[in-house]
Amino acid sequence: MGSLKTIVKKAKKGDGEAFVSLVKQYEDVLYRTASRLLNNDEDVADAMQDAIISAYEKLHTLKNDEYFNTWICKILINKCNGILNKNKDVLVIDENLFLQDRDDEFQKIELEDALNSLNEVYKLALILYYIVGLNVREISEFLKEPEGTIKSRLSRAKFILRNSYYKSERVMVYEK
Repeated sequence: MGSLKTIVKKAKKGDGEAFVSLVKQYEDVLYRTASRLLNNDEDVADAMQDAIISAYEKLHTLKNDEYFNTWICKILINKCNGILNKNKDVLVIDENLFLQDRDDEFQKIELEDALNSLNEVYKLALILYYIVGLNVREISEFLKEPEGTIKSRLSRAKFILRNSYYKSERVMVYEK
């Protein structure tokens, strides 16, 4: 359909198909981000839906068209945080968890536990870097934090996971 800037400009002018095209380009990233932050599929779906609607309604406020990905991810993270705050005291047990392939689910649960064991700033840095695919500079702009702070958070998060959570296992954390 064209370059990202062209598609964003079309969407800003009211082209619904262009907006749908943008969302489809980033749908996997949005889903992976929301599923790492939230505990169940219903909340993930709600957050994604709310984020997409908000993005559509506020698309005219996007200042730099080439940062659409960062912008919509920020909206999604804010929606996820809203859901997390609303559900703070609710404990959800997924009964399907016990019916699925045990090895894959066990690894997924281990990863979720490892991420959830981290401080929120470390967890968010890892998600933005490894799942969303932003580089350090983009994360820095996104979070309005110095690049050195982001590098430090990524390094500390990997150190914590290596030395606390995966101490007994041989786990290598590879740089992108």
